[in-house]
Amino acid sequence: MAIQAESSKPKNFLVRFFTMDTSGAKGVGRKLPLWRQLLIQLLCLVIAIEVMFPLMYVITMSLSSKSERPTSLQLFPKEINFGAFKQVVDRPTANPVTFGRLALNSFILSVSVGLISLLIAVSAAYAFSRFNFSMRQVLMILVFVPLLMPGVGLATPLFLLLNSIKFVNCGGGLYALTPFMSCVAGVTPKIIFNLRDSLLGVGIAMISGALPFAIWNLKGYLDTIPKELEEAGKIDGASSNQIFFKIVLPLAVPQLAVTFFLGFIGYWQEFVLPWLFLTKPQNYTLSMTLYNMTGQYATSIPWNTFSAFSIIVAAPVAIIYIILQKQIVSGLTLGGVKG
Repeated sequence: MAIQAESSKPKNFLVRFFTMDTSGAKGVGRKLPLWRQLLIQLLCLVIAIEVMFPLMYVITMSLSSKSERPTSLQLFPKEINFGAFKQVVDRPTANPVTFGRLALNSFILSVSVGLISLLIAVSAAYAFSRFNFSMRQVLMILVFVPLLMPGVGLATPLFLLLNSIKFVNCGGGLYALTPFMSCVAGVTPKIIFNLRDSLLGVGIAMISGALPFAIWNLKGYLDTIPKELEEAGKIDGASSNQIFFKIVLPLAVPQLAVTFFLGFIGYWQEFVLPWLFLTKPQNYTLSMTLYNMTGQYATSIPWNTFSAFSIIVAAPVAIIYIILQKQIVSGLTLGGVKG
C-alpha cells in the first residue's frame, strides 16, 4: 500500500523528464519519446564538450614538437610527436632525479597513506558505531571539525610539530632525539634526520588529514550492518576479534574499497603538503615536479613537456578508476539502500 501511495504522487517536470530505466538493458532508451531522447543527448553532448575541451587542448599540446606558448586555439593535433613524452620519462626537469624515483615517491605516499588511514579509520568507525562510551558524541564532533577547515589551514601546526622531531649528531659519538633529548649546552648539533623533511613526515601529515573523512564515511556504512549478525556470532561463541574480522569487515568491503580509492586519487595528486614540507629533490613527488617545470616565469614553461607530464600523472588514476568504476559505484550506492 505504501508503494502505491508513493507512486501515485505527482512528479515535477524535471523528474518526469529525466526518469528513465537505468538497468543497462539494451534497447531501453527506445522506450523514451524521440524528442526526449534528442534533448537528453543534446544536454549530454554539451556537458561532454565542456569537460573534454581542456583535455583535448592538453593532448594536442603534448603531441606537438614545439615547446613555445601556443598562440592559437587548436583542439586537434596537426602532428603526432612523442618527443615530449620521451623527455619526461628520460629527464623531466634539470634536477638529477629520475622519473621512476618521482613516481615511486608518489606511489609510496598514496598507497601507504591510503592503507594506514583505512586501517585506523575502520577501527575508529566501528567503535563509534557499536560502542557507547563516555564523551562519544564529543569525540565524534572533534573528528568532524577538521572537515570544516581547508586542509592548508592545518599545515602550519603540523609543520611545527613534525619539524621539532629531529635526530641529531652532538659530536663525540653522541646522538640525540629532539625534543625528548638534547645536546649539551654550547654544542651545535648536526641534523641527521628531520621528520618534517621526509616522506614519513609528509605521510603522517596526510594521514591526519585523511582520517576525518574516512571515519565518517565508514561509520555511516557500518551503521547499516545489522547488529543481529554480530549477536548471532556471539551466540555461536565468536570472540570480539572474530566478529570484527570475520563478520564486519567482509560485509564492509565495498565501502572500504570506495574509501581507499577515493583517497588514493587525492593522495596521488597531493601537492600542498609535500611542497611545504619537503626540500630535498630526491623526495619530490610527481605533482611537485610538475609545478617545478613552470619555472620562475610562465613564459619559460616548455608547454609540450608540461602537457605530456600532466597526462602521464593523470593516467594511473584514470586507469584505476575505469577498471574499478563498477565497484566504486556499487559501494557508493549500496550504503544508500541497505537497511
